[in-house]
Amino acid sequence: MKRIFLFLVTNIAVMVVIGIIFNLLGLHSSLASNGVDLDLKKLLLMSAIIGSAGSVISLFMSKWSAKRGMGVVVIEQPQNQTEQWLMDIVARQAQQAGIGMPEVGIFESPEPNAFATGASRDNALVAVSTGLLHAMSADEVEAVVGHEISHVANGDMITMALMQGVVNTFVYFFATIIGHFVDNEESGYGRAYYVTQMVAQIALGILASMLTMWFSRYREFRADEGGANLAGREKMIAALQALQRAHEPEALPGQLAAFGINGGGTMKLFMTHPPLEERIAALQNLR
Repeated sequence: MKRIFLFLVTNIAVMVVIGIIFNLLGLHSSLASNGVDLDLKKLLLMSAIIGSAGSVISLFMSKWSAKRGMGVVVIEQPQNQTEQWLMDIVARQAQQAGIGMPEVGIFESPEPNAFATGASRDNALVAVSTGLLHAMSADEVEAVVGHEISHVANGDMITMALMQGVVNTFVYFFATIIGHFVDNEESGYGRAYYVTQMVAQIALGILASMLTMWFSRYREFRADEGGANLAGREKMIAALQALQRAHEPEALPGQLAAFGINGGGTMKLFMTHPPLEERIAALQNLR
C-alpha cells in the first residue's frame, strides 16, 4: 500500500510541477496564440487516469494472468520430494527476505525459466519451469529462487507497473498537446488531430520505453545481488552460467519476464535484461 500511496503522490507532484512549468514559461499564452483552447489541468488529470488505470489493473491481475497465461500449477500440497524441496526453499528465503510466504507454482516449459509476480510483497507468486528443475542443479535452482524472492522483496513488479503508469501519463499528455497544435478545429477534432495524436503517442512511447527498460535492467542487477545474498554468490553465478549454456528462452509476456532472457536481435536500449556476461561480471566484482 505504501507504493500505491507513493504512486498517487508522485502523479499529483508531476501534475503540479508541469502546471508550474507551463505557467513560468507562459505556455498557456503560447497555446492560446496558436488557437489551442486547452484546459491543461483537466488534461493532466485525464492523462493520469488514462495512463495509470491499465498499469494498476494489470498489477492486481498479474497473479491471475500468470496462472492462466503460463499454465502455472500452484503447489497446494507437495506431491513429491521436488515439490516439497521447492516449497521449503521458498519458505526459508521468504523468511530471510522479510516477506510473506508467496504462492509457489510450476509451469510446463522445456526452457529453464522462472518468474515472480504479484500486487504486494506479501501477496506474490513465484513460479519455475519444469525445464529449470530438469536442467539445473539444486544449488542453481536455489539461486534462481533467491533472484525471484529478491524481486518480490524489492517490490520490483509494483514499482515497474507504477513507473509505467507515470510514463504513460506523460506520453498521453504531450501527445494530446501536439495533436491540438496540428489540428484545432472549432467544430471539433479533425482527422489530422487523431492521426497526429496517435503518431505522437507511438513516438513518445518508444522514447519512454527506453527509460522503463533501463529500470528493468537495473532491477535485474539488484535481484542478482539479492539472490547472491540469499543463496550464495557462487550459486548465483553458476545459475547465470547455466543459462548461458542453455538455449535462449522465449520472452515471457510483459511484467512476467522476471528472470527470462529476451532473445537476440533487440537493441540494448530496449532490452528488459542486461547481457548475461554483464550480470556475471557484476556478481564477480561484488564485495
